[in-house]
Amino acid sequence: MAGAPDRPKRVVILGSTGSIGESALKVARDIPDRMQVVGLAAHRSADKLAAQVAEFSIQRCCLADETRFGPFRASLPGSVTAYAGESGLVDLATLPEADMVLIAIVGTAGLKPALAAIEAGKDIAVASKEILVMAGEAVMTAARRRGVRVLPVDSEHNAIFQCLEGRGADEVSRLILTASGGPFRKKPAAELASVTVEQALNHPTWDMGPKITIDSATLFNKGLEMIEARWLFDVGMDRVDVIVHPQSIIHSMVEFIDGSVLAQLSVTDMCFPIQYAVTWPERVANTLKPLDFAALGRLEFEAPRWDDFPALRLAKEAGTVGGTLPAVLNAANEVAVAKFLENSLRFPEIWETVERTMAAHSVTAHPNLEEILAADAWARGFAAHLLT
Repeated sequence: MAGAPDRPKRVVILGSTGSIGESALKVARDIPDRMQVVGLAAHRSADKLAAQVAEFSIQRCCLADETRFGPFRASLPGSVTAYAGESGLVDLATLPEADMVLIAIVGTAGLKPALAAIEAGKDIAVASKEILVMAGEAVMTAARRRGVRVLPVDSEHNAIFQCLEGRGADEVSRLILTASGGPFRKKPAAELASVTVEQALNHPTWDMGPKITIDSATLFNKGLEMIEARWLFDVGMDRVDVIVHPQSIIHSMVEFIDGSVLAQLSVTDMCFPIQYAVTWPERVANTLKPLDFAALGRLEFEAPRWDDFPALRLAKEAGTVGGTLPAVLNAANEVAVAKFLENSLRFPEIWETVERTMAAHSVTAHPNLEEILAADAWARGFAAHLLT
Protein backbone atom coordinates (compact mmCIF):
# COMPACT_ATOMS: atom_id res chain seq x y z
CA MET A 1 0.00 0.00 0.00
CA ALA A 2 1.17 3.50 -0.79
CA GLY A 3 2.17 5.76 2.07
CA ALA A 4 -0.05 8.53 3.35
CA PRO A 5 -0.28 11.56 1.05
CA ASP A 6 1.66 14.67 1.96
CA ARG A 7 -1.57 16.61 2.48
CA PRO A 8 -5.25 15.85 3.14
CA LYS A 9 -7.70 15.57 0.26
CA ARG A 10 -9.45 18.93 -0.08
CA VAL A 11 -13.21 18.44 -0.34
CA VAL A 12 -16.18 20.69 -1.12
CA ILE A 13 -19.48 19.45 0.35
CA LEU A 14 -22.67 20.51 -1.42
CA GLY A 15 -25.54 19.77 0.95
CA SER A 16 -23.56 19.98 4.17
CA THR A 17 -26.52 20.46 6.52
CA GLY A 18 -28.39 17.33 5.43
CA SER A 19 -27.85 13.83 6.82
CA ILE A 20 -25.16 12.90 4.27
CA GLY A 21 -23.39 16.23 4.66
CA GLU A 22 -23.34 15.92 8.43
CA SER A 23 -21.92 12.39 8.15
CA ALA A 24 -19.23 13.73 5.82
CA LEU A 25 -18.27 16.30 8.44
CA LYS A 26 -18.03 13.51 11.02
CA VAL A 27 -15.56 11.77 8.70
CA ALA A 28 -13.57 15.01 8.37
CA ARG A 29 -13.37 15.26 12.15
CA ASP A 30 -12.34 11.61 12.44
CA ILE A 31 -9.55 11.62 9.83
CA PRO A 32 -8.33 15.25 9.63
CA ASP A 33 -4.97 14.14 8.23
CA ARG A 34 -6.76 12.66 5.20
CA MET A 35 -9.74 14.99 4.63
CA GLN A 36 -9.87 18.78 4.71
CA VAL A 37 -13.16 20.57 4.03
CA VAL A 38 -12.57 23.68 1.90
CA GLY A 39 -16.12 24.61 0.89
CA LEU A 40 -19.66 24.11 2.19
CA ALA A 41 -23.10 24.69 0.70
CA ALA A 42 -26.65 24.35 2.01
CA HIS A 43 -30.09 25.06 0.62
CA ARG A 44 -31.79 27.08 3.36
CA SER A 45 -30.39 26.05 6.77
CA ALA A 46 -28.47 29.29 7.21
CA ASP A 47 -27.77 29.07 10.93
CA LYS A 48 -26.49 25.49 10.74
CA LEU A 49 -24.31 26.36 7.73
CA ALA A 50 -22.85 29.39 9.54
CA ALA A 51 -21.94 27.16 12.50
CA GLN A 52 -20.22 24.68 10.17
CA VAL A 53 -18.32 27.49 8.47
CA ALA A 54 -17.03 28.63 11.84
CA GLU A 55 -16.10 25.14 13.09
CA PHE A 56 -14.12 24.18 9.99
CA SER A 57 -12.64 27.66 9.31
CA ILE A 58 -14.23 27.66 5.85
CA GLN A 59 -13.33 30.52 3.52
CA ARG A 60 -15.83 29.67 0.72
CA CYS A 61 -19.51 28.79 1.22
CA CYS A 62 -22.88 29.03 -0.51
CA LEU A 63 -26.50 29.37 0.56
CA ALA A 64 -28.68 28.31 -2.36
CA ASP A 65 -31.85 30.01 -1.07
CA GLU A 66 -31.26 33.59 -2.20
CA THR A 67 -34.15 34.92 -0.07
CA ARG A 68 -32.15 34.09 3.07
CA PHE A 69 -28.77 35.16 1.79
CA GLY A 70 -28.67 38.71 3.21
CA PRO A 71 -28.88 37.79 6.91
CA PHE A 72 -26.63 34.79 6.30
CA ARG A 73 -23.93 36.93 4.71
CA ALA A 74 -24.17 39.39 7.58
CA SER A 75 -23.59 36.60 10.11
CA LEU A 76 -20.22 35.62 8.60
CA PRO A 77 -16.80 37.17 9.09
CA GLY A 78 -15.81 39.58 6.37
CA SER A 79 -12.95 37.30 5.31
CA VAL A 80 -15.37 34.57 4.19
CA THR A 81 -16.51 34.56 0.56
CA ALA A 82 -20.20 33.63 0.36
CA TYR A 83 -22.04 32.66 -2.82
CA ALA A 84 -25.78 32.49 -3.44
CA GLY A 85 -28.17 30.57 -5.67
CA GLU A 86 -27.54 27.97 -8.35
CA SER A 87 -24.65 29.95 -9.81
CA GLY A 88 -23.07 29.96 -6.35
CA LEU A 89 -23.21 26.18 -6.22
CA VAL A 90 -21.36 26.08 -9.53
CA ASP A 91 -18.78 28.57 -8.23
CA LEU A 92 -18.19 26.42 -5.16
CA ALA A 93 -18.02 23.19 -7.21
CA THR A 94 -15.23 24.63 -9.35
CA LEU A 95 -12.97 26.03 -6.61
CA PRO A 96 -9.38 25.76 -7.86
CA GLU A 97 -8.11 24.45 -4.51
CA ALA A 98 -10.65 21.56 -4.33
CA ASP A 99 -9.65 18.00 -5.21
CA MET A 100 -13.12 16.48 -4.83
CA VAL A 101 -16.72 17.66 -4.72
CA LEU A 102 -19.21 15.66 -2.65
CA ILE A 103 -22.69 16.08 -4.13
CA ALA A 104 -25.17 15.53 -1.31
CA ILE A 105 -28.00 17.73 -2.57
CA VAL A 106 -31.41 16.08 -2.67
CA GLY A 107 -33.20 16.39 -6.01
CA THR A 108 -32.03 17.84 -9.30
CA ALA A 109 -30.17 20.90 -7.96
CA GLY A 110 -26.88 18.99 -7.88
CA LEU A 111 -26.80 18.24 -11.61
CA LYS A 112 -25.31 21.49 -12.93
CA PRO A 113 -22.69 21.75 -10.14
CA ALA A 114 -21.70 18.11 -10.73
CA LEU A 115 -21.15 18.64 -14.45
CA ALA A 116 -19.31 21.91 -13.75
CA ALA A 117 -17.03 20.14 -11.25
CA ILE A 118 -16.23 17.45 -13.81
CA GLU A 119 -15.42 20.04 -16.47
CA ALA A 120 -13.14 21.74 -13.94
CA GLY A 121 -11.24 18.47 -13.53
CA LYS A 122 -12.56 17.61 -10.06
CA ASP A 123 -13.34 14.09 -8.89
CA ILE A 124 -16.94 13.90 -7.71
CA ALA A 125 -18.38 11.77 -4.92
CA VAL A 126 -22.06 11.19 -5.63
CA ALA A 127 -24.62 10.83 -2.86
CA SER A 128 -27.46 12.37 -4.87
CA LYS A 129 -29.13 9.62 -6.92
CA GLU A 130 -30.83 12.09 -9.21
CA ILE A 131 -27.57 13.09 -10.90
CA LEU A 132 -26.94 9.65 -12.39
CA VAL A 133 -30.62 8.77 -12.76
CA MET A 134 -31.35 11.86 -14.84
CA ALA A 135 -28.05 12.28 -16.62
CA GLY A 136 -26.00 9.14 -16.11
CA GLU A 137 -24.94 8.91 -19.74
CA ALA A 138 -23.91 12.58 -19.89
CA VAL A 139 -22.12 12.52 -16.51
CA MET A 140 -20.13 9.35 -17.15
CA THR A 141 -19.23 10.42 -20.70
CA ALA A 142 -17.99 13.78 -19.42
CA ALA A 143 -16.01 12.10 -16.62
CA ARG A 144 -14.27 9.76 -19.07
CA ARG A 145 -13.48 12.65 -21.40
CA ARG A 146 -12.02 14.77 -18.59
CA GLY A 147 -10.24 11.83 -16.92
CA VAL A 148 -11.91 12.32 -13.52
CA ARG A 149 -13.44 9.77 -11.18
CA VAL A 150 -17.08 9.42 -10.20
CA LEU A 151 -17.00 7.78 -6.77
CA PRO A 152 -20.25 6.44 -5.28
CA VAL A 153 -21.27 7.41 -1.75
CA ASP A 154 -24.63 5.62 -1.63
CA SER A 155 -23.94 2.65 0.61
CA GLU A 156 -25.15 0.17 -2.02
CA HIS A 157 -23.06 1.52 -4.88
CA ASN A 158 -20.05 2.06 -2.69
CA ALA A 159 -20.34 -1.60 -1.68
CA ILE A 160 -20.40 -2.69 -5.33
CA PHE A 161 -17.44 -0.42 -6.03
CA GLN A 162 -15.50 -2.11 -3.24
CA CYS A 163 -16.47 -5.60 -4.42
CA LEU A 164 -15.43 -4.90 -8.01
CA GLU A 165 -11.98 -3.49 -7.08
CA GLY A 166 -11.23 -2.52 -10.66
CA ARG A 167 -12.71 -5.58 -12.39
CA GLY A 168 -14.47 -4.88 -15.67
CA ALA A 169 -18.14 -5.21 -16.55
CA ASP A 170 -17.34 -8.20 -18.76
CA GLU A 171 -16.58 -10.24 -15.60
CA VAL A 172 -19.88 -9.36 -13.91
CA SER A 173 -22.92 -11.61 -14.03
CA ARG A 174 -25.11 -9.55 -11.69
CA LEU A 175 -24.97 -6.50 -9.48
CA ILE A 176 -27.18 -7.32 -6.50
CA LEU A 177 -28.49 -4.28 -4.62
CA THR A 178 -29.78 -4.99 -1.14
CA ALA A 179 -32.98 -3.33 0.10
CA SER A 180 -34.22 -3.10 3.66
CA GLY A 181 -37.76 -3.53 2.36
CA GLY A 182 -38.89 -0.39 4.13
CA PRO A 183 -41.60 -0.13 6.80
CA PHE A 184 -44.19 -2.01 4.71
CA ARG A 185 -42.16 -5.08 3.82
CA LYS A 186 -44.77 -7.40 5.36
CA LYS A 187 -47.88 -5.24 4.89
CA PRO A 188 -50.55 -6.80 2.62
CA ALA A 189 -51.03 -4.98 -0.67
CA ALA A 190 -54.69 -4.32 0.13
CA GLU A 191 -53.66 -2.22 3.14
CA LEU A 192 -51.15 0.03 1.36
CA ALA A 193 -53.82 2.53 0.32
CA SER A 194 -54.52 3.38 3.97
CA VAL A 195 -50.95 3.94 5.22
CA THR A 196 -50.21 7.33 6.77
CA VAL A 197 -47.33 9.71 6.26
CA GLU A 198 -46.16 8.99 9.81
CA GLN A 199 -46.08 5.25 9.12
CA ALA A 200 -44.19 5.74 5.86
CA LEU A 201 -41.59 7.92 7.61
CA ASN A 202 -40.90 5.25 10.22
CA HIS A 203 -37.98 3.54 8.50
CA PRO A 204 -36.75 0.39 10.27
CA THR A 205 -33.03 0.87 9.62
CA TRP A 206 -31.86 4.25 8.33
CA ASP A 207 -32.32 7.80 9.63
CA MET A 208 -32.81 9.82 6.46
CA GLY A 209 -34.62 12.89 5.15
CA PRO A 210 -38.38 12.68 4.46
CA LYS A 211 -38.19 12.37 0.67
CA ILE A 212 -35.62 9.57 0.71
CA THR A 213 -37.52 7.81 3.50
CA ILE A 214 -40.75 7.82 1.48
CA ASP A 215 -38.79 6.54 -1.53
CA SER A 216 -37.58 3.67 0.62
CA ALA A 217 -41.16 2.87 1.62
CA THR A 218 -42.34 2.76 -2.03
CA LEU A 219 -39.06 1.09 -3.17
CA PHE A 220 -38.51 3.95 -5.65
CA ASN A 221 -35.27 4.51 -3.78
CA LYS A 222 -34.10 1.07 -4.88
CA GLY A 223 -35.42 1.63 -8.39
CA LEU A 224 -33.40 4.82 -8.70
CA GLU A 225 -30.35 2.94 -7.43
CA MET A 226 -30.81 0.32 -10.16
CA ILE A 227 -30.58 3.03 -12.82
CA GLU A 228 -27.64 4.64 -11.02
CA ALA A 229 -25.79 1.30 -10.93
CA ARG A 230 -26.39 0.77 -14.64
CA TRP A 231 -24.41 3.92 -15.43
CA LEU A 232 -21.80 3.82 -12.68
CA PHE A 233 -20.67 0.31 -13.54
CA ASP A 234 -21.48 0.18 -17.27
CA VAL A 235 -23.82 -2.81 -17.21
CA GLY A 236 -27.25 -3.34 -18.75
CA MET A 237 -30.38 -3.18 -16.62
CA ASP A 238 -30.80 -6.92 -17.17
CA ARG A 239 -27.73 -7.44 -14.97
CA VAL A 240 -28.94 -5.25 -12.08
CA ASP A 241 -30.93 -7.14 -9.45
CA VAL A 242 -32.49 -6.45 -6.04
CA ILE A 243 -32.76 -8.64 -2.94
CA VAL A 244 -34.50 -7.65 0.30
CA HIS A 245 -32.15 -7.87 3.28
CA PRO A 246 -33.88 -6.44 6.39
CA GLN A 247 -30.77 -6.15 8.56
CA SER A 248 -29.03 -3.79 6.06
CA ILE A 249 -25.65 -5.23 7.05
CA ILE A 250 -24.73 -6.51 3.57
CA HIS A 251 -24.87 -3.30 1.58
CA SER A 252 -24.70 -4.97 -1.84
CA MET A 253 -23.09 -7.86 -3.69
CA VAL A 254 -21.49 -8.68 -7.02
CA GLU A 255 -21.98 -12.04 -8.69
CA PHE A 256 -19.18 -12.78 -11.17
CA ILE A 257 -19.38 -14.91 -14.30
CA ASP A 258 -17.64 -17.81 -12.53
CA GLY A 259 -20.47 -18.00 -9.97
CA SER A 260 -18.50 -16.40 -7.12
CA VAL A 261 -20.27 -13.69 -5.10
CA LEU A 262 -18.50 -10.95 -3.16
CA ALA A 263 -20.37 -8.89 -0.56
CA GLN A 264 -19.47 -5.79 1.45
CA LEU A 265 -20.64 -5.64 5.06
CA SER A 266 -20.55 -3.00 7.78
CA VAL A 267 -22.80 -1.52 10.43
CA THR A 268 -25.40 0.92 9.09
CA ASP A 269 -23.43 4.16 9.18
CA MET A 270 -22.99 6.41 6.14
CA CYS A 271 -19.57 7.44 7.42
CA PHE A 272 -18.16 4.17 6.05
CA PRO A 273 -18.91 4.78 2.34
CA ILE A 274 -18.11 8.48 2.60
CA GLN A 275 -14.70 7.76 4.08
CA TYR A 276 -13.89 5.14 1.44
CA ALA A 277 -14.83 7.56 -1.36
CA VAL A 278 -12.47 10.16 0.13
CA THR A 279 -9.52 7.86 0.89
CA TRP A 280 -9.82 5.44 -2.05
CA PRO A 281 -7.84 3.46 -3.07
CA GLU A 282 -6.51 3.24 0.49
CA ARG A 283 -8.25 2.12 3.66
CA VAL A 284 -7.68 4.26 6.74
CA ALA A 285 -8.23 3.48 10.42
CA ASN A 286 -11.07 5.34 12.12
CA THR A 287 -13.23 5.35 15.26
CA LEU A 288 -16.33 3.86 13.64
CA LYS A 289 -18.07 0.90 15.25
CA PRO A 290 -17.02 -2.51 13.87
CA LEU A 291 -19.39 -5.41 13.19
CA ASP A 292 -20.13 -7.85 16.00
CA PHE A 293 -21.14 -11.03 14.19
CA ALA A 294 -22.05 -12.92 17.35
CA ALA A 295 -24.44 -10.17 18.41
CA LEU A 296 -25.84 -9.94 14.88
CA GLY A 297 -26.79 -13.61 14.89
CA ARG A 298 -28.24 -14.02 11.41
CA LEU A 299 -28.70 -12.39 8.03
CA GLU A 300 -32.02 -12.79 6.18
CA PHE A 301 -32.98 -12.44 2.52
CA GLU A 302 -36.21 -12.48 0.56
CA ALA A 303 -37.40 -11.60 -2.92
CA PRO A 304 -38.85 -8.11 -3.42
CA ARG A 305 -42.60 -7.85 -4.05
CA TRP A 306 -42.45 -6.61 -7.64
CA ASP A 307 -46.23 -6.71 -8.18
CA ASP A 308 -47.15 -4.98 -4.92
CA PHE A 309 -44.45 -2.29 -5.25
CA PRO A 310 -44.39 -1.33 -8.98
CA ALA A 311 -41.58 1.20 -8.47
CA LEU A 312 -38.99 -1.46 -9.28
CA ARG A 313 -40.70 -2.40 -12.56
CA LEU A 314 -41.08 1.26 -13.58
CA ALA A 315 -37.42 1.97 -12.82
CA LYS A 316 -36.27 -1.07 -14.76
CA GLU A 317 -38.34 0.09 -17.74
CA ALA A 318 -36.96 3.64 -17.51
CA GLY A 319 -33.38 2.40 -17.21
CA THR A 320 -33.78 0.01 -20.13
CA VAL A 321 -35.35 2.60 -22.46
CA GLY A 322 -32.97 5.31 -21.28
CA GLY A 323 -32.89 8.73 -22.89
CA THR A 324 -35.10 11.20 -21.05
CA LEU A 325 -37.37 8.56 -19.48
CA PRO A 326 -35.37 8.18 -16.23
CA ALA A 327 -35.54 11.95 -15.72
CA VAL A 328 -39.31 11.79 -16.21
CA LEU A 329 -39.63 8.95 -13.69
CA ASN A 330 -37.56 10.87 -11.15
CA ALA A 331 -39.42 14.17 -11.60
CA ALA A 332 -42.90 12.63 -11.43
CA ASN A 333 -41.91 10.74 -8.30
CA GLU A 334 -40.66 13.94 -6.63
CA VAL A 335 -43.97 15.68 -7.34
CA ALA A 336 -46.01 12.74 -6.09
CA VAL A 337 -43.94 12.29 -2.92
CA ALA A 338 -44.33 15.99 -2.09
CA LYS A 339 -48.10 15.65 -2.41
CA PHE A 340 -48.11 12.53 -0.24
CA LEU A 341 -46.08 14.33 2.45
CA GLU A 342 -48.76 17.04 2.39
CA ASN A 343 -51.43 14.35 3.01
CA SER A 344 -52.88 15.18 -0.42
CA LEU A 345 -52.26 11.78 -2.00
CA ARG A 346 -52.75 8.12 -1.11
CA PHE A 347 -49.59 6.02 -0.91
CA PRO A 348 -50.20 3.87 -4.06
CA GLU A 349 -50.97 7.01 -6.06
CA ILE A 350 -47.26 7.83 -5.92
CA TRP A 351 -46.35 5.06 -8.35
CA GLU A 352 -49.63 5.43 -10.25
CA THR A 353 -48.71 9.07 -10.97
CA VAL A 354 -45.23 8.06 -12.12
CA GLU A 355 -46.58 5.36 -14.42
CA ARG A 356 -49.11 7.68 -16.07
CA THR A 357 -46.47 10.38 -16.57
CA MET A 358 -44.00 7.92 -18.11
CA ALA A 359 -46.67 6.59 -20.45
CA ALA A 360 -47.43 10.09 -21.75
CA HIS A 361 -43.79 11.04 -22.42
CA SER A 362 -42.13 11.08 -25.85
CA VAL A 363 -38.59 9.90 -25.15
CA THR A 364 -35.55 11.73 -26.49
CA ALA A 365 -32.55 9.42 -26.94
CA HIS A 366 -29.01 10.48 -25.89
CA PRO A 367 -30.22 13.83 -24.51
CA ASN A 368 -28.03 16.82 -23.74
CA LEU A 369 -28.38 18.78 -20.51
CA GLU A 370 -31.00 21.15 -21.92
CA GLU A 371 -33.14 18.24 -23.14
CA ILE A 372 -32.82 16.48 -19.78
CA LEU A 373 -33.91 19.59 -17.90
CA ALA A 374 -36.77 20.15 -20.37
CA ALA A 375 -38.01 16.59 -19.80
CA ASP A 376 -37.74 17.13 -16.05
CA ALA A 377 -39.81 20.33 -16.26
CA TRP A 378 -42.40 18.69 -18.54
CA ALA A 379 -42.80 15.74 -16.18
CA ARG A 380 -43.23 17.99 -13.16
CA GLY A 381 -45.92 19.96 -14.95
CA PHE A 382 -47.71 16.86 -16.21
CA ALA A 383 -47.65 15.11 -12.83
CA ALA A 384 -48.83 18.24 -11.03
CA HIS A 385 -51.72 18.54 -13.51
CA LEU A 386 -52.69 14.91 -12.85
CA LEU A 387 -52.84 15.64 -9.13
CA THR A 388 -54.91 18.85 -9.27
